[in-house]
Amino acid sequence: MAKEEKQLNVRIKDGDQFFANEIGLNFTPTEIVLDFKCISNIHDIENHRALLLRHNPVILTPYHAKSFLEVLTKAVNDYERRFGEIKKPKEIDKAEKIMQKQREDNKTKEEKINDDVTYFG
Repeated sequence: MAKEEKQLNVRIKDGDQFFANEIGLNFTPTEIVLDFKCISNIHDIENHRALLLRHNPVILTPYHAKSFLEVLTKAVNDYERRFGEIKKPKEIDKAEKIMQKQREDNKTKEEKINDDVTYFG
């Protein structure tokens, strides 16, 4: 008895390429959400400044997130073997130092405020 062959038509719809300059991450007991974001400055017709935020969330099961981590780790290791170590850009390092100083300055101000507070009990 001959098997009947069935034809299966497959259609693939690729999404648009997406540049992400920021990522958010959240999780629940059953999901891990990677929210890839692209934040851009824009100017409208009247030259008003605004921010445009586009995002593409990717929802994974914890198992698939762990598999993704393994694949991504291998890809980064292969990249670095081929092209050299990936280093943090100097501009990001400088921005982080500025933000750290601002946090320390704000903390010092809060400590000074707290030193002046008295409680009557």
